[in-house]
Amino acid sequence: LSVILKDPALIRNQQSQLCALLQIDEEVAKLLQLKAQLGGDEGKHQFVLKTAKGTRDYNPKQMAIREKVFSTIVSCFKRHGAETIDTPVFELKETLTGKYGEDSKLIYDLKDQGGELLSLRYDLTVPFARYLAMNKITNIKRYHIAKVYRRDNPAMTRGRYREFYQCDFDIAGQYDAMIPDAECLKIVYEILSELDLGDFRIKVNDRRILDGMFAVCGVPDEKFRTICSTVDKLDKMPWEEVRREMVEEKGLSEQAADQIGEYVSMQGGMDLAERLLQDQKLSQSKLACAGLADIKQLFSYLQLFQVTDKVVFDLSLARGLDYYTGIIYEAVLTQAGVAAACGEAQNGAGGEESVSVGSVAGGGRYDGLVGMFDPKGRKVPCVGVSIGIERIFSIMEQKAEASAEKIRTTQVQVMVASAQKNLLEERLKLITELWSAGIKAEVMYKKNPKLLSQLQHCEEAGIPLVAILGEQELKDGVVKLRVVASREEVDVSRAELISEIKRRTAEV
Repeated sequence: LSVILKDPALIRNQQSQLCALLQIDEEVAKLLQLKAQLGGDEGKHQFVLKTAKGTRDYNPKQMAIREKVFSTIVSCFKRHGAETIDTPVFELKETLTGKYGEDSKLIYDLKDQGGELLSLRYDLTVPFARYLAMNKITNIKRYHIAKVYRRDNPAMTRGRYREFYQCDFDIAGQYDAMIPDAECLKIVYEILSELDLGDFRIKVNDRRILDGMFAVCGVPDEKFRTICSTVDKLDKMPWEEVRREMVEEKGLSEQAADQIGEYVSMQGGMDLAERLLQDQKLSQSKLACAGLADIKQLFSYLQLFQVTDKVVFDLSLARGLDYYTGIIYEAVLTQAGVAAACGEAQNGAGGEESVSVGSVAGGGRYDGLVGMFDPKGRKVPCVGVSIGIERIFSIMEQKAEASAEKIRTTQVQVMVASAQKNLLEERLKLITELWSAGIKAEVMYKKNPKLLSQLQHCEEAGIPLVAILGEQELKDGVVKLRVVASREEVDVSRAELISEIKRRTAEV
């Protein structure tokens, strides 16, 4: 060390080496910072291109099936005189809080965006009630088709998602008992019959019957809603597991659970309602008696609507949502019906997945919900139904895959084609005429496409007609109209072309 200190040259050498090391450290730090900004190799490997959990994309074929289903549902709603509304996709958090019972934990809360706590809508019913109260509307018959969001555990194969469409039909207003309720069930019957999903059952019950049943079975008042949520699981769990949850998790006595078990096993029609009105225990509850009287009235209207062959009075039906006050109902596809609709032997999903679709529609009466939003607590009686479009769509999609039927993804009626080169301008002139006349037409985006390529496109896309232009056709003032399916060709004058296309496509 004493030698180094006495030799200036060695000192300078050590200093330059130290500076070089510091420069290297600085450059390495810069490179690491740049790598972090650009996103290193590790980041690239970790990123997976996919849709978020519980969501999906829809290809053109799937959208064609979906649009057909929507069209069937909307035409039914309109046939029954409904008008439509729309509401925001998110609401104030307090609007949704306390309306869904134990399902409230499934609400998507949004990050605070400048002073308002917001949540994505969980269903379309609560926003509808808020809309009625806010606009002081006392009667309306409306339908609403829109997306809702639930932080659920998705089961994609069974049509259960975190983002999904709901198709709601509701009647708000003070009317005579059970007439609007019966029409809601008629609508479910019509939609499921028209969609041809297979055999189905519509289960009905009444919240007042459930509450009366809980009371006479010894359920404490404060446990009504939580026990109701457990009973609601009977369509997914066997009675033994439901009983265990009541007793072990909810603290209900075994005797009360066993008495509930006797009632929830009952199914029938108007005859069951009459029998329960005479039941020694249940007849003690005024609430239950009022519900049973309405069930009887409901079945008398359902007979007039000719739907009683599919409707069953089922005491196990609970529907877990807190806002129901009277009649509740749920439509389920029977196992045989789902299996037939899905073609379970062909879809590769296995029998279990094919028949585990769950309910495809549900609803009920909620007379107190609007009053929860009204400053003066004014009530607007409401009854409605929600069609489970995603589950229906899952079945329709499997059904389409199982059949050999080709699904068209466009509505093009005619392809404007050319048989020779240098006819792009003539094709564009003709297609402009067709579009102006309201005809759905398409042209290939090439100056000189081959005729075979144009014809092949028509066959693949299911376009029924081809309007072929050639030099001779232009001289003669005609268009060669070709029927793709039969390959029949006919010369049609330009003046008559539009009416001929309309005539021929009306027959397809």
